[in-house]
Amino acid sequence: MKFCRFDDDRYGVVTGETVHDITGLVETVLAGKKKMRWGDPMIAHLDEIRAAVGDVSAYPSKPVSAVTLLSPTANPSKLIAAPTNYHAHVAEMEARRPGQPPGKGIAGSGLFLKANSAMVGTGEGVHIRFLDKLTEHELEFMIVIGKECSQVSEADALNYVAGYCLSLDMTVRGGEERSMRKSIDSYAVIGPWLVTKDEIKDPNDVGFKLFVNGQIRHDAHTSDLIYNCQKLISLASEFYTLYPGDVIFTGAPAGVGPVKPGDVMTGECELLGPLEVHCFAYKNPHA
Repeated sequence: MKFCRFDDDRYGVVTGETVHDITGLVETVLAGKKKMRWGDPMIAHLDEIRAAVGDVSAYPSKPVSAVTLLSPTANPSKLIAAPTNYHAHVAEMEARRPGQPPGKGIAGSGLFLKANSAMVGTGEGVHIRFLDKLTEHELEFMIVIGKECSQVSEADALNYVAGYCLSLDMTVRGGEERSMRKSIDSYAVIGPWLVTKDEIKDPNDVGFKLFVNGQIRHDAHTSDLIYNCQKLISLASEFYTLYPGDVIFTGAPAGVGPVKPGDVMTGECELLGPLEVHCFAYKNPHA
């Protein structure tokens, strides 16, 4: 099943080109539930919500094209990301630094965090803040955690997953720390919706592509991950308690490239659905 958030924090189930509004059902299921200190209540109770949906045609509906898609997880406690987790991407980044010592790679660097305030849905777009610097796209397969866990084994890791989606780990190139350059507002795009884990037979066997203005940039497959999905979950849980709604960006494949205001990034993935994200010049709403 495909779950989304849209417009003014409404919840939906996506079938084909249609969003079925299940906001009332979600509110009913969550009513009276114990308040969570960390994490996303909707994701925490996703199995119960899913079981209660029934016939989606009974709910009010709209075309997907008529709504603004938000991030399917509303309140993650953290956005976790994997650096240089495809061999081909490692090679392309090393080629940019001739004569310099090789990077540490994921084995030496571990994971990093992006600010939660960077999170947006695909319908909200990327707002490029530093027009004088290089901003690049990184389309990634994303894991959404469904149950609280800590120090889980690779063998058990997928038992704690709610589902999967696509993501864009947008990046400003420069000398600042990675978490700073990747935490700009709108630089963590998540969506277009969450696909429940039962629809993905093997998360390490998913292909996806990214086009910018119709030109292909990424042509990737999760079978090429250096640390696969189970290993990433296990590693993250060694350092952090993972909560429902937390997300893991699994790493950028080869083909990262620049974007500018006016560009349109289009992602293709048979299992996770089409993704379309527009790029804008940042305008300070507080100025």
